[in-house]
Amino acid sequence: MLEIYAGNNALKAINENGFSPELFSSFLGASGGPKWFTLYGLDKYIFGEFFKDRTQPLNIIGSSAGAFRAACFAQKNPVAAIERLAKNYSETVYSDKAQPEEITTKARVLLNTVFGADGATEIKNNPVFKAHFIVAKCNGLVACENKFLQGVGLLMSFVRNSISRSLISRQYQRFVFQQNSSQLSFYDPDNIATTGVAFTEDNIKEALLASGSIPMVMQGIRDIAGCPNGMYRDGGIVDYHFDIEVKNDGLTLYPHFSSTLKAGWFDKNLSRKVKQKHYDKTVLICPSVQFIKSLPYGKIPDRTDFTTMTPKERQAYWQRVFIASEQLAQEFAQFYQTQDINRIKNIESLLA
Repeated sequence: MLEIYAGNNALKAINENGFSPELFSSFLGASGGPKWFTLYGLDKYIFGEFFKDRTQPLNIIGSSAGAFRAACFAQKNPVAAIERLAKNYSETVYSDKAQPEEITTKARVLLNTVFGADGATEIKNNPVFKAHFIVAKCNGLVACENKFLQGVGLLMSFVRNSISRSLISRQYQRFVFQQNSSQLSFYDPDNIATTGVAFTEDNIKEALLASGSIPMVMQGIRDIAGCPNGMYRDGGIVDYHFDIEVKNDGLTLYPHFSSTLKAGWFDKNLSRKVKQKHYDKTVLICPSVQFIKSLPYGKIPDRTDFTTMTPKERQAYWQRVFIASEQLAQEFAQFYQTQDINRIKNIESLLA
């Protein structure tokens, strides 16, 4: 039910040292809305058991849904936080033809539920699990709230990205909201301008909301405290599944809902692959095709479920996915406990 891939340097480290939590210094969480529900069981096991006794810092890097997960993982009780996120997100109901104002308002309710009373303080001060929320600052027409003008800007982005990913740097800048003590750095060959911003009481919630503010679907977040004035939107615009080299001494653990990796939002329908060298020190774990076929409707959840199903149908379907996701956690736990490292495939089989 579970597939495990690793880059060349990751495979070398695992073969030399075995598979252990100590190998990892970074963790990635991708965009994708409710697609992450397939990872629900894995999330609980990884941060409830696998990393439970960790003392060395772990950089948790997330965009959009991945940023919301990062906010959970960096709290004092990560399992309780991820359970709150899954429950409240899956039970959210929108009116027919919901407008951005309604979706944004309900996203704020979800955000406050995820944070709880002390979440913001716990995330800011966690000495081990260091959350990083990726947000896209939008320039030009993509900063407009008018849907027609925003749509024109997004079309321009699609065309530019089709020519070269580096061209979207004219419209977007990457902002990484992080702990003041964070030492995270990465290399982006596409030269999308990147700015690190320390978490504060005034910006942490707005930053997380911005990281999940899907263009055309939600309102953008304007003028976040501690940042240049302007419009901030979904981090998945620039880092949907990531095509950057994380600079660290250890490996990167990347639970993902698919074995298909796309750099940014505008790459979703392109054949362009992420760069293999950026995954040289990464371990990717994802559900197999067999697992996905076993789910209701033979697919993983996605945002279209909000409009193609009744709330009752959707919630019943997603609950079954939550239950099924425990299979992935059990299989990963067995892999770790038995050290069955021969089952790890080279990630070049996906990215070559």
